[in-house]
Amino acid sequence: MQRADDFAARRRKIANLSDAELEGRFWQLAEAVVSPLIELAKQNTSPSVERSVLLRMGFNSLDAKELAQQVMDRGLLQKGAGHVVYILAQARQCSAKEAGELLLRGDGWETVIEHFRGGGQQ
Repeated sequence: MQRADDFAARRRKIANLSDAELEGRFWQLAEAVVSPLIELAKQNTSPSVERSVLLRMGFNSLDAKELAQQVMDRGLLQKGAGHVVYILAQARQCSAKEAGELLLRGDGWETVIEHFRGGGQQ
């Protein structure tokens, strides 16, 4: 099977564009291709991504795994496990590490859930 060469026909659409216009067209098309991927990344996460965030916040791997699981069990994973910890830390005026430890012990979930489901949708 041989592909029909339609380069000349496709080139006619851009033949009269200047270099600046071609560059603008390139970036317009590049943005159109990448934009859905950026939106997907902004709106979706996974337990492994959230564990990674918690590790960078100073939690050990076992605590990060358990905390991410508890966040997921409560339907808050899309908010971000680190964000959940941060919200409790702000509410209790403590460090993120202390807030995470509270959550691991089962303390503070009502504050976090109220924040996301009720009032502040940060």
